[in-house]
Amino acid sequence: MKLTRVFAFMALAGLAGSAFATNGMFSHGYGMKSKGMAGASTASSDDAFFGANNPAAAAFAGNRLDLGVDLFSPRRDTSHTTFGSVDSEANYFLIPEFGYNRMLGENVALGVTVYGQGGMNTDYPAFANGFNSLGGSGALGVDLMQLIIAPTAAFKVAPNHSIGISPLLGYQKFAATGLQGFAGISSDGTALTNQGNDDAYGYGVRIGYMGKITPTVTIGAAYSTKVDFQEFDKYKGLFAEQGDLDLPENYNLGVAWDVTPALKLAADYQRINYSGVAAIGNPSSNYAIPGGAMGLDNGAGFGWADMDIWKLGVEYKLNQQMVLRAGYSYGDSPIDGTETAEATFNIIAPGVIEHHLTLGMTYTTASGDEMTVAYMHGFENDVSGNRPAGFGGGVDTTTMYQNSLGFQYSWKM
Repeated sequence: MKLTRVFAFMALAGLAGSAFATNGMFSHGYGMKSKGMAGASTASSDDAFFGANNPAAAAFAGNRLDLGVDLFSPRRDTSHTTFGSVDSEANYFLIPEFGYNRMLGENVALGVTVYGQGGMNTDYPAFANGFNSLGGSGALGVDLMQLIIAPTAAFKVAPNHSIGISPLLGYQKFAATGLQGFAGISSDGTALTNQGNDDAYGYGVRIGYMGKITPTVTIGAAYSTKVDFQEFDKYKGLFAEQGDLDLPENYNLGVAWDVTPALKLAADYQRINYSGVAAIGNPSSNYAIPGGAMGLDNGAGFGWADMDIWKLGVEYKLNQQMVLRAGYSYGDSPIDGTETAEATFNIIAPGVIEHHLTLGMTYTTASGDEMTVAYMHGFENDVSGNRPAGFGGGVDTTTMYQNSLGFQYSWKM
């Protein structure tokens, strides 16, 4: 029955849209225990979301099934010195995730994690004259859904040390509307906007290490290659490299310290290399140079810089049934608006949050099952920059803040 729930939940996850834009395109954490500690989970092994955090953790996670769903609410608005302001009407998203782990003896574990990615879901209505913020007609926005399935194998190479590997099997769906204003700088104006949904499949791999170096201190490290997706043929005039939108390479390091039997502190560092994906990292100003038209290999991108993210979390066992959590993370926005056209391009993809505060708790039932809740607030941040004269000049400003509330139920088997 529990495996049946897994496959039903996988179907639900495949149908759900994703809109994470807390650390650029990445969530602040994966699994509600991690989210309650601002994502500081590289050195933790208390759930089955290792395929998104650290595959080596599976060797210490035991037999368990975790099902969770997050209600994510990003609030975005954009304004222009001449054209006025407008709020995105895409404000609520349900993000399912699940993980499963099975120990094969004491030293080997097999499992799977399924989780959502994203970061570009916006829907700005047109002004009264029928045009939108970027000079196109009708509503303006993009809708990106990304689903990652991460089967995982982990092995204890010594009693307190493990390694793990998770092939990353990706699916993504994308649609854009209202971008007619970019037709003059696109290599293919017929494959730029209002082409309906397009989808693509991709693959990558995540590897990890976890070690309990003392009875109270655990360290962890994980590395993920770029998830290499097929091109979006319907939008080869929008994304650089003929519609190629990949998930960037990233890695994370972490340490967890059991200060007392009741109190644990955790810290993570994460690096996301957005510059390695042309569609995301190419400068927005490339549209003005030879060979820089949107859709070409050197075509204008969103101009995102690489991100360094620091995460701190605390966990306190109040009693045998109740565990409380809190966390804080910080990472510079991948865009700062200093480059001409950067703020303009990122109206449709405003990944500008820098500070996150989180709270969480887990209650263990009499049967040993767990109910976990996590809350996140992404503090308001704005980015302003000059709009090119060819697009009307002036200054664009995008503002965002976020909240999320998630619930997870876990079975230990």
